[in-house]
Amino acid sequence: MRLRNTVLAAASAVALVLAVPTSAGAATGDFLYKVGRGTQAGMADPVSGECVNLFGATDEHAAFAPENLTTSTATVFLEFDCDGDVFRVMDPGTKLGNRLHLRSVVFS
Repeated sequence: MRLRNTVLAAASAVALVLAVPTSAGAATGDFLYKVGRGTQAGMADPVSGECVNLFGATDEHAAFAPENLTTSTATVFLEFDCDGDVFRVMDPGTKLGNRLHLRSVVFS
């Protein structure tokens, strides 16, 4: 009887481990934005919890028109390195217009 309970417990533990999703550290989907004169840029399946400086954004010209097409909340910042007082929280599926400028983003 004890052997059967031990085997059942072990099998249940293995099933539980295999059922846990492996992509917990990444947002699924695309984060899009524009740079320069409206050139589309973006990233696919960004890592959660890490600040990302946006490719194409410069000190003189920020990126603009972000679209959060990921499954995670995105917090966008006007400054590089997710710094400064100017930021905006974007829920999944949110698209903002050309007037919103950003240089970095972090996903929940």
